[in-house]
Amino acid sequence: MPAAYKFFAEFAQTWGLLYFVAVFLAVLIYALAPSRKDRFDAASRMPLQED
Repeated sequence: MPAAYKFFAEFAQTWGLLYFVAVFLAVLIYALAPSRKDRFDAASRMPLQED
């Protein structure tokens, strides 16, 4: 196996995992932040409102 392929495969596996964990945590913090509760509550009632 070429050394360049092995290097890039290990790099992608390691940093790709860290990247996706960081993105997941950022989305989780965004979704569960108390300051956004009112906005999300309003959005959850939107389909039930009549025009």
